[in-house]
Amino acid sequence: MDTRIHIAIRGAVQGVGFRPFIYKLANELNLSGYVLNNSSGVFIEAEGSEPNLRNFLLRIEADKPKLSVITSLEHSFLDRVGYSKFEIKESQENEDISALILPDIAVCDDCLKEMFDPEDRRYLYPFINCTNCGPRFSIIESLPYDRPSTSMKNFKMCDKCREEYENPSDRRFHAQPIACPDCGPQLFLWDENGNIISEKQSTLKQTVKLIRQGKIIALKGLGGFQLIVDATNDKAVRELRNKNFMKIISLAPEVL
Repeated sequence: MDTRIHIAIRGAVQGVGFRPFIYKLANELNLSGYVLNNSSGVFIEAEGSEPNLRNFLLRIEADKPKLSVITSLEHSFLDRVGYSKFEIKESQENEDISALILPDIAVCDDCLKEMFDPEDRRYLYPFINCTNCGPRFSIIESLPYDRPSTSMKNFKMCDKCREEYENPSDRRFHAQPIACPDCGPQLFLWDENGNIISEKQSTLKQTVKLIRQGKIIALKGLGGFQLIVDATNDKAVRELRNKNFMKIISLAPEVL
């Protein structure tokens, strides 16, 4: 006879592909129900045979995404309510804000392979990411961790990114920072007065050229600014040590 299980998982389980993992595992085990994020973790309700549900529990801990950390897993068996399918539900907010968010994660091998493939639509796109890598802590504005709660809310997914985001077999399934050259953030190069000098791919070449010329670059990354200069150029290094960059940094809220 089928029964229902309620599972509450806390720890670093948001922004690591945990909901897609649960979705795929539940469908593999012929379970119905749902998984969702809230401000304290991941919550699951699943229905199916008791052996499959117990296997589900074991597999969650044994096969969880490699970047995830489970600090507690509580479960209880309940009467069946009759879910027709398994789905990822919209996240919920609650007063218990205790979910852990991972730091930004270095680009993975799969994304690197795509980024340097001339045939890939994300060829040389510097903001490439998937459920296994990319920004996390630096883009989040509130919990639970979902795109509308991050700085990515300002970038509407194109049809191709939306298709990947909604495809359970794609590694970008529910990857919140998903982006591409058509719909995501872009590179821009400004002068010290906030005028755009170049954009997109030409920005990289122009920036390298300026550094080689002894110029100082204020690079805005995910978590702040990094000042870049040619360390073999004594004149540029002296200028870096003496220069006041407050004027440049103050432009950040408006143009960077």
